[in-house]
Amino acid sequence: MMCGAPTPTQPATADTQAIADQVRAQLEEKEKKFPMFKAVEFKSQVVAGRVFFIKVQVDDDNFVHIRVFESLPHENKPLALASYQTHKGRHDELTYF
Repeated sequence: MMCGAPTPTQPATADTQAIADQVRAQLEEKEKKFPMFKAVEFKSQVVAGRVFFIKVQVDDDNFVHIRVFESLPHENKPLALASYQTHKGRHDELTYF
């Protein structure tokens, strides 16, 4: 992995789901309650911390792309929902937003 470049898209892991779960309430405050919240795939990027781009399935045919910022460990800050895109489909590519 090149420093600063996002990783290729990868299947979501238990760690990815845990990250998505930690920012779910932040997203639902801005949008609505979702019947499901299943991380499907992700990319990450090392910056002054780390950025995660995660595709999340929120019902049978709808997905949300979320961008989550993880600060450096010494900053001791919680994960933050930096941005999101709604009305995405299963085949929409995760891109920088």
